[in-house]
Amino acid sequence: MLKPEEIAEINLLCQFNLANTLEGLKIHKHDADTATVAAVERLFKQGLVTQHDGGYLTSLGLDAAEHSQALLTILRADPA
Repeated sequence: MLKPEEIAEINLLCQFNLANTLEGLKIHKHDADTATVAAVERLFKQGLVTQHDGGYLTSLGLDAAEHSQALLTILRADPA
């Protein structure tokens, strides 16, 4: 079972635009909820993003985001 912290991290990874790796995310501490702020800090500590508040995906982060987004695509597919 996924922990809420892991879900928050996956949600952030799914927000990155994989079509443009020069497009990052900026998480504003005064606007974002505490779970999102904590999630982006964990992603930074794990080496998945370049800044404490988001930034760009690292190469490891790009792999993680690709897998996260691929999983969502599969789960959301119409089973016809």
